[in-house]
Amino acid sequence: MDNNSYDKGSIVFALDIGTRSVIGILGSYRDKKIVIHHSAIEFHQNRAMFDGQIHDIEEVASIVGKVKSQLEVKAGFTLKEVAIAAAGRALKTQRIEIEKELDENKSIDRHLVNSIEIEGLQMAKLQLEERDAETTNYFCVGHTVINYFLNNGIITNPVGHRGRSLKMDILATFLPHVVVDSLYTVMNKVGLEVTYMTLEPIAAIEVAVPQSIRLLNIAMVDIGAGTSDIAITKDGAVVAYGMTSTAGDELTEAIAKNYLLDFDTAEAVKCQLCQKEYQHFTDILGMQHEIPTETVLEAIQPAIKTIAKDIASNILLQNEKAPSAIFLIGGGSQIPFLNEEVANLLEMPKERVVVRGTEIIQNLNQENLLVVGPEGITPVGILVKALENQSRDFIEINVNGKEIKLFQSKKLKVSDALVLIGFNPRDLIPKRGKTITVMVNGKEKSFYGEYGVAAEIYVNRLTSSLDSPIKGGDTINILPAKQGKDALCSLKDVVDLNTLVEMNGNHVKLVHQLTLNGEAMTENVPLKDGDIISYKMFKTVEELCHQLNIKYNDKVIYINGKVANLFDFIKDHDKIELIDMLEVEESENIVEEEIIEEENVQREMVWQKNEVLEEIESSEEAISLIYNGRPLTIPKTKTEMIFVDIFDYVDFDRYQLKGKLILLHNGENANYVQPLMDGDEIVVKWDTPDRQH
Repeated sequence: MDNNSYDKGSIVFALDIGTRSVIGILGSYRDKKIVIHHSAIEFHQNRAMFDGQIHDIEEVASIVGKVKSQLEVKAGFTLKEVAIAAAGRALKTQRIEIEKELDENKSIDRHLVNSIEIEGLQMAKLQLEERDAETTNYFCVGHTVINYFLNNGIITNPVGHRGRSLKMDILATFLPHVVVDSLYTVMNKVGLEVTYMTLEPIAAIEVAVPQSIRLLNIAMVDIGAGTSDIAITKDGAVVAYGMTSTAGDELTEAIAKNYLLDFDTAEAVKCQLCQKEYQHFTDILGMQHEIPTETVLEAIQPAIKTIAKDIASNILLQNEKAPSAIFLIGGGSQIPFLNEEVANLLEMPKERVVVRGTEIIQNLNQENLLVVGPEGITPVGILVKALENQSRDFIEINVNGKEIKLFQSKKLKVSDALVLIGFNPRDLIPKRGKTITVMVNGKEKSFYGEYGVAAEIYVNRLTSSLDSPIKGGDTINILPAKQGKDALCSLKDVVDLNTLVEMNGNHVKLVHQLTLNGEAMTENVPLKDGDIISYKMFKTVEELCHQLNIKYNDKVIYINGKVANLFDFIKDHDKIELIDMLEVEESENIVEEEIIEEENVQREMVWQKNEVLEEIESSEEAISLIYNGRPLTIPKTKTEMIFVDIFDYVDFDRYQLKGKLILLHNGENANYVQPLMDGDEIVVKWDTPDRQH
């Protein structure tokens, strides 16, 4: 089938608006191949574009109109829709560090990391807006966290850890809204509706770096006239963008200066460096020259090195190391020896820095493509992106009632939307209630507030999170996090005001000289942050005696009834007595007399027992018993002896209660009138808790 035979409904109009030219392509899919049906190119007559940004809307609209008209004539129908791309050279890169204090008692979760990341991106966006007064807003089209720092030490993944602080080093790339807006304005002026929009580096990567190898760390460099645009792929996504202000014009200017040429003549010489062995040109003095290409290259070698150095430095800035491979595209990529210079600077094998042209695009029929080679990568990429993607790279969503536009350079999440809308990330983190920190005798003591309630996130009314994916038309609603209750504490929480001892019958508090912020205090009061509490506490008997002006010479000290000394520690509810030594001696004499009297009583009892035993031994009748585990013989003074008679022969006081009275007769509870027989076992005792009787 003829390439010019097609269903116009399947045709896509792709437009590449560059600094020097505007390229238009009509293409479609046919039998799983990309077919270019028609193409057209027009060059800007004036400097209507600078670094990929439209400065003269009317002039650019005029050139776009000419390309559109040429293609309509070739195709035979009116073009109403178009796919376009914003220039990568308009991208702005911003590096930012953000650090946050953490609650050391709580583990870091993904929600907290995302919130800090959002705040960092918003800080980067704000710094760009302050620096570039001519722009008012930006799309964040890509970012990467270069490093995490936990307590100032590098860590790969902070989730699950605990620490005092978390810092992030973030590299973010932004596209000014004005670039997108001006492109839409130009399209409206020529009667075209934008049905698909992407970024030039994204479009170029679509065909120069297939998805199958995008897991690798690859740098793609689009070397144009005024700038060199850089995009970095890793883990299946474009993670960073960069731009250098040195490119093909650097060589044009070097040729012009060396050989006294006007800019257009020097540009023509530059474009023929890869095609001819000798360069023929006329300088501004009218002199004709025929110079070997090798000589021209030697003259402009410093400029080639400058371009290579800037590209290598920017790749390292975005990627922090040499990538696995580098693909060079764009007209400037054909500069002789440029790939080798870049490889040397990055210490890479030169075969890993290669120039990519349209010939490497799989399944491409480029028969009708006017611009082939490295220059054709971007326009074909825009076409392919438009053909393959059902959704735009720019999508619209609603966040808390506000319509916003997002650039879909990756799988977008809720967190990406919050960066653009300016949602305060601190409203995502449940704040702990205020902490009260006081100084107690020179030492810091903190009382923590309660943890708050996390923010609630809904996507299309379904409970979601910051990592939830979003798509065009989604509605996001966020209820801010709620702060926890503030800490509450009072004086009694830091000082035990009720600690006391008994001193010679008087109750004395151990806490004394208590002050709050320098004022004497005796009762419990609420504390506030920053309060200073000071107090002293009696620790020994000596300190207590000094405070109460009690003389302790010639005193005997008792603590809880036990003899103690001056330097023994005292504690809550101790009973302390200080007694004159003379009273103690008199008391000891009385005790000694009582002991002597008791001994005499015991002797009398022994004598009485001996007399009883003698009577028993002389008596003809007696009863032999086992009393409390020991043998006991008592006289049989009457015909029938009963249990109660035992008390006439043993030393046991039944009338002064000392616990529970235990009476056993042959192992069973005794009966006072139960008869006594030879061999009976008798138990008579007091059963008390401390077993004292």
